[in-house]
Amino acid sequence: MAAKIEVERPGENEFRVRVTESGTQTTHLVTVKPEDYLRLTGGKADASELVKKSFEFLLEREPKESILPQFDLAVISRYFPKYEQEIKDRL
Repeated sequence: MAAKIEVERPGENEFRVRVTESGTQTTHLVTVKPEDYLRLTGGKADASELVKKSFEFLLEREPKESILPQFDLAVISRYFPKYEQEIKDRL
């Protein structure tokens, strides 16, 4: 069963992400700097969609419990060097 990813935007650059899978749930607080948003999307996708696609990317590589509870979106490329190119392709 695919994970259910819910993205809420409590602040201008903040996103609360709930991932539900196999009857359990994790919650994550993600920040997205405006310059990272523009670099990754070219302004062509909503920031919430960028966050959701980023979680899809992460969940393909690790269980939800391994995703940091709080992080800045730019950190993903430290762990997964191909993240930026892949996320641009997905959007």
